[in-house]
Amino acid sequence: MKRLFSLFNVVSLALLGAAAYAYTEVQRPPATPEAPKLQLQERQSKPVKVYFSDAQVQTMKPETRTVQVTQDTPAATAQAALRAWANGPQTQGSLPVVPKGSPAPNVWLRGTHVYVDLPESYQRLRYGTSGERMLLCTLTRTLLEVRGQDVTFLVGGKNVETLWHLDLREPYRAQDCTDQ
Repeated sequence: MKRLFSLFNVVSLALLGAAAYAYTEVQRPPATPEAPKLQLQERQSKPVKVYFSDAQVQTMKPETRTVQVTQDTPAATAQAALRAWANGPQTQGSLPVVPKGSPAPNVWLRGTHVYVDLPESYQRLRYGTSGERMLLCTLTRTLLEVRGQDVTFLVGGKNVETLWHLDLREPYRAQDCTDQ
């Protein structure tokens, strides 16, 4: 009769036990993660200078607004300034640059460069040259008040050569948008 507790049998039994344990561990469902706790961020008020058009569409009229931001970053401040710009002026003698209810453009910063993604609906505004210049320059001056040295415009997330009349291939700088 062979020995019951031979080295081969003991090692085989240990390997069988390890395999059974590993199998049960693999088959057990993973632990359910806890949902993250919702934390409301406190909004901060920041003053920004927003530019609009005068009644003759010749000069830009600045208006100081207080915007609400959840993060005190230049990008969040710039986006809040563009929302105030899209909502239109609050003072007499200033005209909105886009029709009421138009969406605000998206903005992001890369170093000292500002990129603005204009909604595609802005191409259907059919402004003349002075209206397009006022649209681009009020955006440029508003954003350069927050931060940056130049503004590059995209339309619908794509580079375009013109909005209708004005060239969008080169970035706009503050000196490109001085009042006449």
